[in-house]
Amino acid sequence: MNQPERSFSIRIVSWKDKAPLIRIVRTAVFILEQRVPEELEWDEFDETCVHVLACDAHQPIGTARLLPHGHIGRMAVMKEWRKKGVGRAILHILLKEMLNRGMSIATLDAQVTAIGFYQKFGFQIVGNEFIDADIPHVKMLLQL
Repeated sequence: MNQPERSFSIRIVSWKDKAPLIRIVRTAVFILEQRVPEELEWDEFDETCVHVLACDAHQPIGTARLLPHGHIGRMAVMKEWRKKGVGRAILHILLKEMLNRGMSIATLDAQVTAIGFYQKFGFQIVGNEFIDADIPHVKMLLQL
């Protein structure tokens, strides 16, 4: 018998208010799971970004950020929540926020393994594959 889908909530938050919860997700996904060096994960941009935080009833389960110039980054979903709509919901919220802010182009650096996910939203690859934190990436763009 299949387990019913657990529910989650997503909202736009500030780094100042929710940094500890955002750090839980990004530490688990990027630093521990993907072995991104901690000094590469944390930067000065978090303070000025719009952040999205997804939580179930008890804990944070996903996050992403939007830089002021329209670059989406640091999108992460806890392993047990992948393929359950969390990433899609996070990206929908970010794209809606970009439209509300009058932005017309979304860019991101996608891990090669996530290209298909972003292509479902209409993102297109621009440029060649590159390595960031020892992980293959491509730049992707979406005209809003």
